[in-house]
Amino acid sequence: MRRTTHGGGVVCKLTVAGPRYLLVEASGTRGRLVFPKGRVEHGETAAAAARREVSEEAGVRARPIRRLRAVEQEKAGERIAIAYFLMAYAGRTTPLENRKIRWLSYRKARKALDLGKNRRVLRSANRLVWAALVTAVSLAAAAVIALLAVVIA
Repeated sequence: MRRTTHGGGVVCKLTVAGPRYLLVEASGTRGRLVFPKGRVEHGETAAAAARREVSEEAGVRARPIRRLRAVEQEKAGERIAIAYFLMAYAGRTTPLENRKIRWLSYRKARKALDLGKNRRVLRSANRLVWAALVTAVSLAAAAVIALLAVVIA
């Protein structure tokens, strides 16, 4: 794997209908949906680049949670290496670019992504999100059981 040239975000927002993932319209290609990403600027980390790009392209504030797999691809004749991060939705901000954004379920986001590499990144992110949700529910259930044991005793 080459040195990371770009940072990208797989932003997850938890809703009552389940996790939703942020996709943005690709620059220069109307209707094509991609993860927000962009070049790592001098002195910037890949995670900071991902946070900045999510904000600029989608008008979304997000917090990096964990680094995901890196992806290499060709862009305008240049070979780029993208470090993707699972990110948690943290609110809205003013976008610097005028792109359409979509919050999609895992299944719909997977269908919308046209590159197999990006679908694999999404699958990794989705597995981490569900693992965290199952852990949180298990901990909450254990706390309720412990509380009931105290109340009943």
